[in-house]
Amino acid sequence: MPNIKSAQKRVQIAERNRLRNKNYSSAVKTLMKTYYAAVDAHTAEPSDESKQAVQTAMSAAYSKIDKAVKRGVLHRSTGARRKAKLAKAWKIVDPVK
Repeated sequence: MPNIKSAQKRVQIAERNRLRNKNYSSAVKTLMKTYYAAVDAHTAEPSDESKQAVQTAMSAAYSKIDKAVKRGVLHRSTGARRKAKLAKAWKIVDPVK
C-alpha cells in the first residue's frame, strides 16, 4: 500500500474503475451470448416472434458495446469487430434477398 496520500487515492480510483470496466465487459459478453442464443432459436424454429427477439437482443448488444466504447472500456476497433461479428451471425441465418 502506498504511503503518499495522492498515491493512495489513485489506488482507490483504479480499483473503482476496474470494477466499472469489469461490469461493462461482463454485460457485453452476456448480451452477446443472449443474442447468439436468440439466433440459434430462430434458426431452429423461424417465426416472427423469434425474429423480433433477435432484433431486440441485437439492439441491446449494440447499445452496450457502444456505451463500453464511449466509456473507454473497449477500444473502438474491438467494439466495431464485435458488432460486425454479431451482424455476420445474423446474415448467415437470414441473408438479404
